[in-house]
Amino acid sequence: MLGLQYFSFNDLWSPLILAFFLLIAAAYLVVVGPLSERIKDAEPATVAQKNMFIIGLAVFYLAQAGPFNLLGHVMFSFHMVSMALSYLVAPPLLMKGLPAWVWRKMLRWLPTRQLSFLAHPIVAALLFNGLFSLYHLPVVHDFVMLNFTVHRLYYLVLFITSMLMWWTLLNPLPERRQASGLSKIGFIFLNMVLLTPACGLIIFASEPLYATYSNPGVWAEAMRYCVSGDSSALLRTFGGPAFFNFLSSAKEDQQVGGIVMKFIQEGIFVSMLAYVFFQWYRKEKREDDDDPYPVESSGGPLNPAK
Repeated sequence: MLGLQYFSFNDLWSPLILAFFLLIAAAYLVVVGPLSERIKDAEPATVAQKNMFIIGLAVFYLAQAGPFNLLGHVMFSFHMVSMALSYLVAPPLLMKGLPAWVWRKMLRWLPTRQLSFLAHPIVAALLFNGLFSLYHLPVVHDFVMLNFTVHRLYYLVLFITSMLMWWTLLNPLPERRQASGLSKIGFIFLNMVLLTPACGLIIFASEPLYATYSNPGVWAEAMRYCVSGDSSALLRTFGGPAFFNFLSSAKEDQQVGGIVMKFIQEGIFVSMLAYVFFQWYRKEKREDDDDPYPVESSGGPLNPAK
């Protein structure tokens, strides 16, 4: 079972963090459910919204505190799965799960006028993809993995910038300026291009890049933040991360991780591309149907029947 049987329940599921996520889920269901009837300009969330938010919360928990988090510390390929779940899968689900009135109330507490430039499509795309790519430079990645406070802060910033990036595609506030269908398509291609160099560096590297997954001593030090007890016991028991790697080598694990990340990103954005194109087509068709003066093939307006 990928070596999970060697770890305790606490190591796999982080009960305190699980309890925190369950409290968030319970608070959400109360606020967007019964409590919404007592809030001005609020309305209950739909079943679809509730499902998306709860699924998004579960995905984020599994990636950041559940089994995928632990697996991401022993194999680089699972680390990339965790990153994809955290920043490409969970954010859009959480965004779509929050009703518009919740977003309006949250944004009132933020200096949106001063920070609105961060949500500009190009800025948001450069911020998220730039920070993601920077994180996967070997020296930066190993430093972040070995420093708990830096690790949490970096992941928080990545999550915020991923939300800003998704805002262009999923803006939940109809009264705010919405990007056009063509702009969204261009934005999707921009994101697909920006992440390619980092994935290429990982996939085509001639040797293992990250000491966290190839150096037993560094690996054991990084494991201190996701297992209980003395992490040096892991070295005595297993010898290093190679014990858990079911692939032939750390290099192959690294290559698979880069491919998995790019594959997941491409799959998600191609799906979004199809969704945006379909929405754009429906909007254009609806506007054509509402036109009281349709155009003949000859170019002149049709005369209304008398």
